[in-house]
Amino acid sequence: MTSILRSPQALQLTLALIKPDAVAHPLILEAVHQQILSNKFLIVRMRELLWRKEECQQFYKEHEGRFFYQRLVEFMASGPIRAYILAHKDAIQLWRTLMGPTRVFRARHVAPDSIRGSFGLTDTRNTTHGSDSVVSASREIAAFFPDFSEQRWYEEEEPQLRCGPVRYSPEGGIHCAAGPGGPGPA
Repeated sequence: MTSILRSPQALQLTLALIKPDAVAHPLILEAVHQQILSNKFLIVRMRELLWRKEECQQFYKEHEGRFFYQRLVEFMASGPIRAYILAHKDAIQLWRTLMGPTRVFRARHVAPDSIRGSFGLTDTRNTTHGSDSVVSASREIAAFFPDFSEQRWYEEEEPQLRCGPVRYSPEGGIHCAAGPGGPGPA
């Protein structure tokens, strides 16, 4: 994998998934989307999709053989999911904090206002997924957005989004540069 040169103040990207349990409930889906916006994330790309079982197995391959693997794969292929590429100065850590602990019981006690503390049902049906590192974010973004070029984004879109002005398009559900010459998403 080639290294992507970034300025030290560059925005960081992360993958955020809204799992089938939340997508199935429009009010929960909208509440999570609003939390993304209110926490000043820039939504770089967004798409809804049905994930095939084979794609889930490949994505969660590192967990193969663990007790929860089959249950997780079946659940993630059970209905529509929403995938986001989010940008923020510290996107990975901020999204993980906003999600709360993976285990819903723990989330309800130590982070009751987190997404999982508010909406999670079980440790599998815990509403969201987020990348845990820069390397994971790059790999996961490529899995869900195969036409997205992280390098091109850092070269062309990131400086305009970081330096502003930026506008949010409710119709497209994403942010883009507001000034003249802003490339906007492809």
